[in-house]
Amino acid sequence: MKKAHKVWIIIVSIVVVMAVTAVIMVSSIEATLNLLASESISDVNLSKISDGVYEGSCSVFPVSVKVKVAVENHAIKSIDLIEHKNGKGAGAKVIPNMVLEAQSLQVDTISGATYSSKAILKAIKDALTYP
Repeated sequence: MKKAHKVWIIIVSIVVVMAVTAVIMVSSIEATLNLLASESISDVNLSKISDGVYEGSCSVFPVSVKVKVAVENHAIKSIDLIEHKNGKGAGAKVIPNMVLEAQSLQVDTISGATYSSKAILKAIKDALTYP
């Protein structure tokens, strides 16, 4: 009986540790995503960017984005969404076209795809900030 009792205590301890770890991980991911959603993304000064193709990325679990941004005559000519691991934010794939049309990062995010929208905008900014 003592051996069964010890096994039971070990199993319960493992389950408790796993549950606490899961809660901590979920809380951390939630906090990071909320920070991303509330982040203000400033515009870039296209007049300072030379012609070329620039790559940028942004990764905030579970969203990962890579873009290529082509600039010509101080205007954005194209934005290729190379990678978009988006969780539930597939609707945000229209963000590059919105930025291209506006020639600005100051576009609305897509309802229901806020995290992906912000990650795409941050990847574009990353590409244009360090050319």
